[in-house]
Amino acid sequence: MYLKIHKSGNQMIVAVCDRELIGKKLRKGELVVEIAESFYKGEIAPEEKIIEAIANATTANIFGKRAVQCAIDAGLIDPGCIIYIEGIPHAQLYRL
Repeated sequence: MYLKIHKSGNQMIVAVCDRELIGKKLRKGELVVEIAESFYKGEIAPEEKIIEAIANATTANIFGKRAVQCAIDAGLIDPGCIIYIEGIPHAQLYRL
C-alpha cells in the first residue's frame, strides 16, 4: 500500500491506497474520482506504519480493499461508513 502524508500548519492529511489503484479514475454516476499519483503515491508502507499515520491524522483519505480493511481492523474506520466506487472501497476520516 502507498502512504503519503501532507502537512499544512497543524493539519496532517494522510492518503493511503492500494498500489494497483494509482492513476485510476473511478466513476459513480456524475462523480469522478482520480486516485492521483501526486496525492496518493508516497512510500510503500507496512500496515503498522499506515495504522500509526491514520491514527494521528486530522484527515485521512483511504482507497482500496487492503487499505480500507487495514483501517477497519485497527478500529479506525467504522465498516458501516465505507462507500464503494466501481466496487472499490473508500473511506474518509475527519477529526474536528
